[in-house]
Amino acid sequence: MSAETREKLLEGALRTLTEQGIAKTSARSVAAAAGVNQALVFYHFGSVDELLSEACRYGTEQRVARYRDALAAVSTLGELLEFGRRMHEEERAAGSVAVLGQLLAGAQTQPRLAAATAAGLSLWVEEVEKVLVRVLGASPLGGFVDAVGLARAVAASFVGIELYEGVDAEGAGRALDALEDLGALVAALDDLGPVAQRAVRHRLRRAAR
Repeated sequence: MSAETREKLLEGALRTLTEQGIAKTSARSVAAAAGVNQALVFYHFGSVDELLSEACRYGTEQRVARYRDALAAVSTLGELLEFGRRMHEEERAAGSVAVLGQLLAGAQTQPRLAAATAAGLSLWVEEVEKVLVRVLGASPLGGFVDAVGLARAVAASFVGIELYEGVDAEGAGRALDALEDLGALVAALDDLGPVAQRAVRHRLRRAAR
C-alpha cells in the first residue's frame, strides 16, 4: 500500500506540473491529483521539493525505458535525428515537454530541483552517448568528435527546441530540419570510398593541430 501511495503521489506531481504549472504545484494540489490526503506528501517525501525531485527521476526513467530499444537499433546519426523528431512529437503529446519546461523553470531558484532535473536529463544523455559512440566509431569523424560532449550538445539542442516551440513552432521545425541536414552530411561522408575517407581524416588531423 505504501509503494502504491508513493506511485500515486509521483504520478500526481507530474500531472499537476503538466496541468497547473510549478507555481500552483503544492502538497494540496498534488494530493488532490493523486486522490490521497495531503499529509501523505510529507510522510513519504518530507517536502514538496523532494517529491518533485523524485517525480522528475521517476518520470524520466519511465520515458527513457520506453525508447531504449528504439535507440539501441539506431545505426546512423541521421536515424538518431529522425528518431529525435518522432520522440519529440510523442513527448509533446504526452505532456512530458510541458513537465520539462516547468522543472527547468523551478530549477532556476531551487537547487535541489536543479540537481534532480540535471540527473533526469543525464539519463537521456547516457542513451544518446551510447548511440553516438556506436555510429561515429566507423565514421570518418570517429576519433575527431567528442561523443560525450556531442551527446550533451544534442540533448541540449532538443531541450531548447522543445521549449522554443512554444513561442515559435515554425522556427523549431526549421531547427529540426537543420539538424537532419547535418545528419545527411555525415551520412554522405560515410558513403565516401576508402581513399576519400583517408583524405578527410588527414584534413581533420591537420585542422585539429
